[in-house]
Amino acid sequence: MAPELFVGIFQDSLQMVLIMVSAIVVPGLLVGLIVAVFQAATSINEQTLSFLPRLIATLLALMFFGHWMTRMLMEYFFHLIEEIPQLLY
Repeated sequence: MAPELFVGIFQDSLQMVLIMVSAIVVPGLLVGLIVAVFQAATSINEQTLSFLPRLIATLLALMFFGHWMTRMLMEYFFHLIEEIPQLLY
C-alpha cells in the first residue's frame, strides 16, 4: 500500500470536484456580474433582480451539465473499483 496511490486518488477526486463545481458556479457568477453591471447602470437596487437570474442560471447549468457530471462520477467510481487490487497489494 504505497502512499503515492492514495495521493493520486485524492488528487484525482479533488480535480473532479473542482471541475464539477466550476461547471455549476461559473454560469451563476457570469449572470450575477451582468446583473450587477445592469443594476449599477440603472441605479436599480432590487434584491430579487440579483437573486432570481443567478438561481435560474444555476438550475439551467445543473440541467445542462447533469448528464455529463453523472457520467464523470460513474467513470471515476469504476476507475476506483479497478484500482482496489493495486491498493491491497
